[in-house]
Amino acid sequence: MTKLSVNINKIATIRNARGGNNPNVVQVAIDCERFGAQGITVHPRPDERHITRQDVYDLKKVVTTEFNIEGYPDERFMKMVKEVKPEQATLVPDPPGVLTSNAGWDTVAHEEFLKEVISELKATGVRVSIFVAPEIDMIEGAAKVGTDRIELYTEMYASAYEKDKTKAIADYKLAAARAKELGLGINAGHDLDLKNLAYLKQEIPFMDEVSIGHALVCDALYFGLENTIQLYLRELR
Repeated sequence: MTKLSVNINKIATIRNARGGNNPNVVQVAIDCERFGAQGITVHPRPDERHITRQDVYDLKKVVTTEFNIEGYPDERFMKMVKEVKPEQATLVPDPPGVLTSNAGWDTVAHEEFLKEVISELKATGVRVSIFVAPEIDMIEGAAKVGTDRIELYTEMYASAYEKDKTKAIADYKLAAARAKELGLGINAGHDLDLKNLAYLKQEIPFMDEVSIGHALVCDALYFGLENTIQLYLRELR
């Protein structure tokens, strides 16, 4: 079964745009789980432009499915993850000021660094996933650094899907197959939506998890949050 983890960064963006606590990020996480989400994902950036450090600690108290914290493994992030102990930490190579995660790790160039931070996190009982592009050498590098899972960066798939979905998925199928051979779990995320999710699941049926935020929140403006989560779950069956 491929689990749906709902990324609630955009909920925090809306809250922060006005100040106060509406929408309430913690309540939205509770409701997402009540509506069928199988995980909650957040990316607490250093500038706290959406999810704040306090949000992370507050969410840990209420999330009953799987809590996934994304981020660049600097000292701040490592300290937070070790204290909160989410079910999963997803490491991304973003510099602090980037708008959104837009690349995977070069697992060859950063092998020693990744080995060190992954080992530290795994020692606390946290499952570790790292963001990677669908390239065989990056997948093989991921296996060498000791990560439990990879998260396939799906922007290239999503952007090419409508033009030629068979071509768009090709590298992802090869990468996922190699990851499976190497014993890695497989997550996926970035620009997945109701148009392209079912085909991704069809072609890579052994994915463990997809993390979806922006498109899901946009759809929820029209369909409502509960209906939207159910629509995404239906695409994963």
